[in-house]
Amino acid sequence: METTVIDRLYNDNRELLDYLKKNGEISFQSNVDDNFRKTLLLSAASYFEAVLKESLMNFFQEKTNYTELILRFIQNKAIERQYHTYFSWKEKNANSFFGLFGDGFKDFMQKEVRTDKQLENAIQAFLKLGNFRNELVHQNFAIFPLENTAEEIYELYKQALFFVKMFPKKLQEYYEKNSAK
Repeated sequence: METTVIDRLYNDNRELLDYLKKNGEISFQSNVDDNFRKTLLLSAASYFEAVLKESLMNFFQEKTNYTELILRFIQNKAIERQYHTYFSWKEKNANSFFGLFGDGFKDFMQKEVRTDKQLENAIQAFLKLGNFRNELVHQNFAIFPLENTAEEIYELYKQALFFVKMFPKKLQEYYEKNSAK
């Protein structure tokens, strides 16, 4: 799989933490680790937001034949500053998001999730990260006690990445199956 900016962020900070540990800089190491975990969480959630919004815009561009009038409306009222309303972040499924595309797509995706454990786990990891992000930014970032390690956050990111990469393909697959009817 391709290396993302999140992978680079994680690896660079792991190297820094290893350096601080090796050189006995325990206080700096603790401080850097605390900030790194929060930065990693926000970065992963932000990355997913950007990728999903871009995927949606690409889909709508193609399906509307790049009609600017329609695309500007979609971008202004359905995409910009709406991302966090797409999901019920405390849930263990993305049915509220899938339902935004209609009951047919929601049913299609529920079936896909039931038959694909990796997809189910990816969605759960994605929602966990989104929920952690919300807690972090809405509960005083500077003193928020993020209990997850950087490794745990990174593992959730890697799991969730499957959902973010797969979603546009499933949207396209559903569209192709149902536009022929």
